[in-house]
Amino acid sequence: MAEILQKDGTWTFDGDTIRIVPGRERGVHLLRQTLGELVVPLRAVAGISYEPGRRHGRLRLRLRDGADPLLQAARGRLPDAADPYRLTVESDRAGVAEYFVDEVRNALLLEQVPDGPAGRYLLPGPTLPLSVGTGDGTVTFDGERIHLEWNWLTEEGKKSAGPQSLALADVRSVEWLPSAGLKNGHLRFVVLKEPTKAPPKHDPHAIELLGFKKDLLMAMVAAAVLARIPHPAGAGAPTAPPSLAKAPAAPAAPAPAGPEAPADSDHDALLRRLRELGELHQAGILTEAEFTAAKQSVLKRF
Repeated sequence: MAEILQKDGTWTFDGDTIRIVPGRERGVHLLRQTLGELVVPLRAVAGISYEPGRRHGRLRLRLRDGADPLLQAARGRLPDAADPYRLTVESDRAGVAEYFVDEVRNALLLEQVPDGPAGRYLLPGPTLPLSVGTGDGTVTFDGERIHLEWNWLTEEGKKSAGPQSLALADVRSVEWLPSAGLKNGHLRFVVLKEPTKAPPKHDPHAIELLGFKKDLLMAMVAAAVLARIPHPAGAGAPTAPPSLAKAPAAPAAPAPAGPEAPADSDHDALLRRLRELGELHQAGILTEAEFTAAKQSVLKRF
C-alpha cells in the first residue's frame, strides 16, 4: 500500500482504489472539507503526476472524462485550491510523492485501465441529503426532489413565484457557473416541460451566485443531481453508484492471455519496482513501515 500524509490531506492507494481525505488545516478549501473523503476506483483514473517546486510540490490525479459527476459539473472551472484531486506536498516528501505516482502508474499499466472517456459515472457523487444556501437562495436535494427557497437578495418577480420543488425525473440537465469578476454565476436546473431562457436573476429554477464564499459548494449540488440523471454519454437511465452497478457500460479491460499472469514484461517491471523500493529505503526516503507496506503490495502482484 502507498500512502502520503500531508497537512493538505492524505492519499492512500491499496492497488484498487485511491482514498483522498482532505486536511483540516485552516488553509484547506471549504469545498474540499465539505466533500470529505473520496474513494476513487482505479478504473476511473486516467493519469497521475507530481509537479516539484522549490518550497512544495503538487500531486495531481487526472480522472477519465465523464467518470466523476463533480468534474462533469465543474467543467474545468474549479480553482486549484478547491480541486479535490490536487495535493500540496512538502519538499521533503517529494520522494514519497514520486513513489505514490509510480505505484498508481504501474497499477494502471498492469490492469490495462483505458484513459479514454467513461460511459457512466464511476464515482457516486456527494453524500445526500445536501443543502446549500448562498447567492439569492437555498437549494436542497434529497435524491428525489430539488427544493429552492429564496432570500432577501432575490428579485421580487422571482420571489413572488414562491418556493420551487422539482422532481428529479423532470430535470433534463444542470448548469453550474461560478462568479467571475463582476459577472455573477448561477446554478440552473433545466427542466423538461418548462425550459426557460430567462437570466438566472429572474429564473425560478435557478440560484444566482453573487461571489460569496459558499458559491463553490453549489457545484456539489450540481454533481449530486448529475449523478442521478442520465449520463451525457447517452445512457438511457440514471447510473447507480459503482458499488451497486451490475455491469459497466464501458468495455471491460481485456484479461491477460493464458492461465498465467502477470506476463513476463509485467514480471520484469515488478522486479524493477522492488529494486527501486530498496534504493529508496536505503536512501532514507521511505521509512521502514512505508518500505514494508510497499514491498508487500508489489509481492502480491507476482
